[in-house]
Amino acid sequence: MEANKRTARIAGLIYFLVVITGIFGLLYVPSQLISWKNPAETIENLKSSEFLFRMEILTGLLCYSFFLLLPLVLYELFKGINKNVALLMVVLAVVSIPISFANMVHKLDILTLLSGAEYLAPFSPEQIQAHVMQSLRSYNYGNLVAQVFWSLWLFPFGYLVFKSGFLPKLLGIFLMIGSCGYFMDVCGRILFSNYGDFLISDYITIPASIGEIGTCLWLLIMGIKTTKAQ
Repeated sequence: MEANKRTARIAGLIYFLVVITGIFGLLYVPSQLISWKNPAETIENLKSSEFLFRMEILTGLLCYSFFLLLPLVLYELFKGINKNVALLMVVLAVVSIPISFANMVHKLDILTLLSGAEYLAPFSPEQIQAHVMQSLRSYNYGNLVAQVFWSLWLFPFGYLVFKSGFLPKLLGIFLMIGSCGYFMDVCGRILFSNYGDFLISDYITIPASIGEIGTCLWLLIMGIKTTKAQ
């Protein structure tokens, strides 16, 4: 059981790294640099804060690297609960990794567009702006594809948490509800061009955030409950 306690703490640490790098790369930096309604402002922000943008790219690569390790460690923790479900959790999570890594090329393309290289001379400033905004949009669409699997893996993960007996069942419920919320968010963004105007778009992914951050912190700080029977 000491091995399981150690595995739980390792899983919590890796999960914490995924959460921190994800918040920085997917939420914080875009909120500081991107103005979808003002391409010129976005270009100016990217140029004046190029190092921050480069940090976002590096952080994103680290996030996906940590996320590759996370389900493998969680598998070791949960395989005794239900090996098949644990394997399904790993597969659904790992499938998103190559999508996410390939998607980062759009961010690297932006660095090229802003480099001022001689072969870009035929492009006007307006054309550069258009290409940059298109790359940012393509990156978001790539994340939308990856989000399908970010949502799906949470359901077997939540089920395992719920059935484990060594983690709070409430966290498992939040993860399973969050899985459905994430998937509905994908469907909404694909089906409705004005989805962001709907009130539900601001709240539908909250259960997933509660479940993931809660499980992360519980594993990292509390570890797992054990009994003599276990």
